Amino acid sequence: MAKHSKKHQLSEATLDEAMRIARGTQRPGQIKEQTKLIAQGIQKGIELYKKQQNAKARELDKKLKKVNQQLTSPEAREIEVQERVVYRQPRLPWVLLVLSWVAMAAYWLIY
Repeated sequence: MAKHSKKHQLSEATLDEAMRIARGTQRPGQIKEQTKLIAQGIQKGIELYKKQQNAKARELDKKLKKVNQQLTSPEAREIEVQERVVYRQPRLPWVLLVLSWVAMAAYWLIY
């Protein structure tokens, strides 16, 4: 017996969801066979959507893995990032210091 069957196994959740959607859009006078056909179409659409999302996820994983490999390569480690740290000191303490010296000098000159 084959390990994997060629026919795709359909999940019960997908079947239930497709049937629920088909019943929700059912028109008056529509027979059960038509509803089942609509449910099958919805089910195929759901399966196709899931396959597309899985393919997108695989492609994204491949791209992320490639970027991670480039970042961890020896060439990437050699690149040095030069950071320039600029310290800005407030001017208020210096202004107050100069004013106090000027005031002290004026006091000594007057008396």
